[in-house]
Amino acid sequence: MKYIDEFRNGTVAAGISKKIASLVEGHDRITVMEVCGSHTMSIYRYGLKNLLPKNLRLLSGPGCPVCVTSTSYIDTAIAMVQKTNSRSVSEKEVLVTTFGDMMKVPGSSSSLEKERAKGAAVAVVYSTLDALRLAEKHPDKQIVFLAIGFETTAPTIAASIIEAERRRLKNYFVLTAHKVMPPVMQALLKDRDLDLDGFLCPAHVSTIIGSRPYEFIAQEFHIPCVIAGFEPLDILLGIYMLIEQIVKKEASVKIQYSRVAREDGNQKALSLLERVFEPCDVEWRGLGLIPKSGLKLRGVYATYDALSVFRISDFGFRINPEIRNPKSEINGCICGDILRGIKMPSECKLFKKVCNPEHPVGACMVSNEGTCAAWYKYGET
Repeated sequence: MKYIDEFRNGTVAAGISKKIASLVEGHDRITVMEVCGSHTMSIYRYGLKNLLPKNLRLLSGPGCPVCVTSTSYIDTAIAMVQKTNSRSVSEKEVLVTTFGDMMKVPGSSSSLEKERAKGAAVAVVYSTLDALRLAEKHPDKQIVFLAIGFETTAPTIAASIIEAERRRLKNYFVLTAHKVMPPVMQALLKDRDLDLDGFLCPAHVSTIIGSRPYEFIAQEFHIPCVIAGFEPLDILLGIYMLIEQIVKKEASVKIQYSRVAREDGNQKALSLLERVFEPCDVEWRGLGLIPKSGLKLRGVYATYDALSVFRISDFGFRINPEIRNPKSEINGCICGDILRGIKMPSECKLFKKVCNPEHPVGACMVSNEGTCAAWYKYGET
């Protein structure tokens, strides 16, 4: 297939859905998790659940980078811009730069959007290059970029650090909260509240890391994995490839998205990650602290690390090592359980009533890739 219409052909989609229904006929309920937020949005946008048999359940996973960014990280960014308002004459102004989807994410008591409305120095950028340009244009300011996301975005952040070094910029910093996917998928499989039969693996992440990092899931947990693209036929074919394995009681890692993803991933991007970052423990919103599921700057790049340069620990940045599966970070919000696949948005008493895209209570409603946002925009199916 070469053209976008071919990936959205309704007749072909109906044919694949019949094959899926034939495979699962007579079986008990089968549960598949689509890990990536972009998969979630495509499934709801194109109504793919309506094409699937009733005994096949799709769950949304923790693959939305905004949704899993912890409250403490937002609080830290807010503390930095608040510090700007009270800085001494000798201190340079801190300008926090971020992608737009982070602006409404709620912290403990505020958001970056609310703080900017009060006059705080927060700027929306479209790339790390924009943040670098601000650093060059305003040598009198300290430019801090909020670096969130998975293996997909981390290489661009790594490249910005190397570029800042090349340009000899002394006022560019990143506040990292990068996360990697395989450890959180392992954590989900160890969660006794969750019963999964297969993973639809994140496509964007997989174009970077390849398929090999998921092999332990098939080998140790006997859970099949398929890397699928984002178009409707990509997803349906990916589900079909998963169901084939599940009903045969087989488990391996297969690639449906072969036009982009490879077994060994993108070696250039992986080399950038290896050069700039190293693994660390990190907190996931609603999921708690997951060992070795994050990326932090290597010591050689410490001068670009906002976490150490600005003594972030003094601003209230805390990771509670006792946190494992917190039920909720905000009173009444069940984003944590939704990100774990334990509950659906309709089970949240705040959904649509007090929590909506204009006034999000939890991160799952903020992001365009959030499960609650998908339910709100497209309905349950």
